[in-house]
Parts: sequence; C-alpha cells; structure tokens
Amino acid sequence: MRVATWHVELTRRGPGLLLRDILRGDAQVDAVVKTIAEYAPDVLLLTAIDGDHDLNTLGAIADELRAVGQDYPHLFAPRSNRGLATAFDLDGDGYTGGPGDAQGFGRFAGNGGMAILSKLPIDRAAARDFSALLWRDLPGAMLPTVDGAPFPSAEAMLHQRLSSTGHWDVPLVVGTRRIHLLAFAATTPVFDGPEDRNGRRNHDEVAFWARYLDGGLQYTPPLDPVVVLGNANLDPSDGDGLRRAIETLLTHARLQDPAPAAAGGAIAARLQGGANASQTGDPAHDTADWQDQPGPGNLRVSYVLPDMALKVLDAGVVWPVEGDPLYHVLSGENAPRHHMVWVDFDIPD
Repeated sequence: MRVATWHVELTRRGPGLLLRDILRGDAQVDAVVKTIAEYAPDVLLLTAIDGDHDLNTLGAIADELRAVGQDYPHLFAPRSNRGLATAFDLDGDGYTGGPGDAQGFGRFAGNGGMAILSKLPIDRAAARDFSALLWRDLPGAMLPTVDGAPFPSAEAMLHQRLSSTGHWDVPLVVGTRRIHLLAFAATTPVFDGPEDRNGRRNHDEVAFWARYLDGGLQYTPPLDPVVVLGNANLDPSDGDGLRRAIETLLTHARLQDPAPAAAGGAIAARLQGGANASQTGDPAHDTADWQDQPGPGNLRVSYVLPDMALKVLDAGVVWPVEGDPLYHVLSGENAPRHHMVWVDFDIPD
C-alpha cells in the first residue's frame, strides 16, 4: 500500500479560478497530474489546493487522473479553516476582514485548503474533523502574548481556532482492517512579530498529533494503525520554527520515521548553495525548494509517518534528477516548490 502527501500549491486569487483553469487546460495542473500518475499512490493527501463546497475542483482533478489511468473514486475534503472569515482582527494589524483575519490565511473560503484522493473506501461515518478546536483549548497551548496580554487581543483568542487548515482523523477500509489517516497542514512559523504568533501556532498544530495519540485530549485515539501525514512546515534540523514539536512527533513511540529521501534533494542543495551550505540536516530528506539567498534554503517540511504496527517496505521523495522522465516536468516554472513524499507499507495480519 502506498500513501503519499504533496503540498501542490494549486491556489488562485479568487474562488472558482482553479476549476476554470483545470477545465480549460493548465500547465501547472498537468505537471501535478503527470507526477501523481507516475507514482500512483493508493491514497494521497493534497495540501495547498483550493476547494469548494461541492468538491467540484477536486472532482475535476480526479477526472484528469482518471483520464490517465488512475482512478480515485473516494474524495474527502471537509470545509477548511483557510479563508474561513471571522469578524475579528486575528492577525493584529488593526483591521478586520483581511485574509489574515480568517481562521486560516486565505482570500476566500477554501483558498489553499487540503483534500484526500483515495482508491480505498473511506469510513466517512467514523471520520473526525478537529478543525473547530479553539487554540486556547489545546492542553499546554503556547498562546502568543505581548507584555503579558493575549495577542492580538483577549477577544480574538476567544475565537481563534488551532488549525490553520485542518486536522482530520480519516479511517480507510483496507479489506477487513482500518487504517486511520491523521491529516493536517500547519501554518508557516514565520511572517509575524516578536510575539511569534505563527511560530507558536505552528508548534501547537504539529504538537496536536502527539497529544492526540497519547490520550492527552478529550478525543479517544484510534486503536487501529495510524499514519500521520501532511505539511508540518517545520524542519527538525534547519530553518525557523520551534522544532521541539516535530522532534517529538518523529520520535513518538507509536510512530516510525522511514526518512524518505531523494538524490535530487542532495544535488539541488549542493548546486544551489546559499543557506543550504550551512544547514545541518541531510538534504536528501528535503521536501521543499525555497529561496537560497538569504534563505531559508531547502527544508524537510512534509511527512508520512506510519504506525509502528505497519511494515514499511520503501519510501521516497519525488525530487527527480536529470534523465528521469519527470525531471523537466518538476523543474519548470509550473512545478510546485514542494515535492511529493510517499511511503509503501504492508499491514501485518
């Protein structure tokens, strides 16, 4: 069984524009479809993809994949916190109604959300969406303050959700077994002020899963095997952010880190230089190709972490080298800055 995640950056500046582009033909969408078709995961979490209430956009992506021989009949995409408007100044800029005042940064509802494409049936009745959990209700939450006062205000923190995009527990039906996908996409830990609002929120979004698995929340963790996957926006060795959260997740007693790698990541770091030259992490594990001067350089931010009960067979990052059929597909101007991460595993009897 192959499970994958990809921060595809299929976003547009207005509602319906991504669907329009898919229907009339789009080079960026074509690159994404070709890559998915080549690696053919059984289940794929897409992050940073515009969505809509009726899943028309996701359905159009599924149609494109079906046309190239990859059928994903099971689609899952509850309403995202991205672009979910509020009446409050959540980003502390003194104004309301902006993209930073939504529950998760977004110009419109569903802008840059997440979605699951699956060849396996989804137990929708048992799926759980934790996206409405208030940040202040997470045990041990690292809430931002300025001079001891809540930032941006006490009123804002009464309404601010933890999830910038979403946190889902999605059971897949695999024969007579169940596997739970624990899917999420965390905010960037940068682009804030001395209060470190984004850094603290990023930490707590990543930390949510360890607390969930430890039984430290009001929700009972699943007994079936789990797979934590998505964009944590946090590297365990390099870049900005409060790395303790991802370190805790990577070493959690219930999870294993297959450390997916690609020669392309190591080659890119060496050729691009800049911030990459001073990093301490292994660049073969990088999943994002960011600005090298002044930085942050390439980082590992997307993850697929299977349960210890699952037998990992193989894992990788789709960062092709020259000569690979996907090299030009994923190195052109239409390619995402992020790379797909995949893990193959068996479910022991």
